[in-house]
Formats: sequence, structure tokens, C-alpha cells
Amino acid sequence: MFSRKRILFWVKLVIAIYVVVGVALYFLQDKLLFHPEPLEEGYTYKFDQPFRQLDVPVTDKKNLSIVQFTVPDSVRKGVVLYFHGNMTNINRYAPVAPLFTQNNYEIWMMDYPGFGKTTGKRSEEAMLEDAEVLYDMARLRFPPEKIILYGRSMGSGLATYLASRHSCQQLVLETPYYSMYSLMNYYTKIYPASWLSKYEFPNNKYIAKMIPPVTIFHGTGDEVIPFSQARRLAALSPKARLITIEDGGHNDLAEFEKFRTEVRSLLK
Repeated sequence: MFSRKRILFWVKLVIAIYVVVGVALYFLQDKLLFHPEPLEEGYTYKFDQPFRQLDVPVTDKKNLSIVQFTVPDSVRKGVVLYFHGNMTNINRYAPVAPLFTQNNYEIWMMDYPGFGKTTGKRSEEAMLEDAEVLYDMARLRFPPEKIILYGRSMGSGLATYLASRHSCQQLVLETPYYSMYSLMNYYTKIYPASWLSKYEFPNNKYIAKMIPPVTIFHGTGDEVIPFSQARRLAALSPKARLITIEDGGHNDLAEFEKFRTEVRSLLK
């Protein structure tokens, strides 16, 4: 039998490991959540379709990089503000642009702090402030009924936030999470996410305030954000429609004809 002293030793060891891992998760979460690829200030984007690249000075120490994929003024229906996922920069997400421009919608993408040519310190507050800047820019050229807010994965938090605060034609979410706390709880079940996470992005709270219609795309085979997260999120709003992509993963929904057909339908 174990002695009381030996049992106490193992209890202390388990507690110490728990605390050390928890502290590591807290301080390393930016590296776990975000995988940026910064670009030099003088970097020139090269895309196969018309675009404008803008560097917007938000503060003296911060630059917001935006790429606007354009369509001729004579056929333009509106604009899609596209908030991308947590990988690299706009280059990774640009291939989806033709799906929107071919349906006569401009699509504007911004990079988050540390991604691409956007500078500054990354935080939830900073990302939401940048999203507000992008929306304000869109409102200078488009009425709300011609603005579509689109959030992919990490970007779903920004798009849903904006849709809860501003008028728009509709909100479209691709592979969203219920909330960042909920997603972290899925991966770190033994740790309280509300204490551990620096990021909240409460999509569940935002969607309850929705006025515009909401369309959610999610694959049943998503290996990053479980399908159950989207199902729970859709259940919170009578205005939400969940489009299930059977066997769709986290990064391949655009390869499914059902996804492309439904997006084209939304743009009509």
C-alpha cells in the first residue's frame, strides 16, 4: 500500500503539472490559435483578377492591409467583407474571390495584426477595431443592403460581431465556432476556458442579436471545429439556416458543388 507521504507527493506532482500546463496554454495560446505569415512593406501582391491593395494607417504605429477584388462598376451588385481564418495571410484565401466577383460582388479582405502587411499588436479588441474600419470604408461606397458580411473560421467572430452592431444585407459563416471559450473547452476539457483564454469571440451572444438573415456552412467531417459547434450556433437564432456539407472538412468546402451552388444562390 502507498504511504500517506507517497500519496501526497503524487497529488502535489499532478497539481504542479496541471498548473504548469495551464500556464503554458495561457501564454502560448497566440501561437496555437494564430499562424501568421508576415510580408515585407514593399511586397507586391500578384493575382489573376483586378484588385486594389490599400495600406490604411490606423494609428502612427499600425497599418491595416486590405485587398479589394473588384468588378466593373456597371455590373457591381455590392461588396462582400470577407474575414479570413487563422493561417498565413490574404494570399491563402484569395483563390475564393472569383466565386464572388463572377457573381458581380466585390470582395474585400483584410489581414489581422501580424498577418501579411498588417502591423500592430494582435488582440481581440484590435481585430474588432480593424473590422469596424473595414465596415466604415464599405459604407462610404455602399448602402447597408449591398454589404454582405462573411466570416470563415476564426473570422466568423469578426463578421458576427459586425452583424450584431451594424446593418447589412446578410451574414454568412463558414466553419464557425460557437464561441472561442466553447472551442477551447473542446480541446482543453480539464481547464476553465473563461480563465484561460485571452480571446472570447462570443458568436453565441452576437447571433442572438441578429437582424439580418444568417447562413452557416459547415462540414460533417470538420477536423478542426466540430460540426456540433455550428449546429448549436444555428439553433440560437430563428433567422439562421445551417447548410450541411456531408464529409466536408475544415479547409475544403469550396471544392463541394453544393457549397458553390448555395453561395451563388445567396449572391442572387
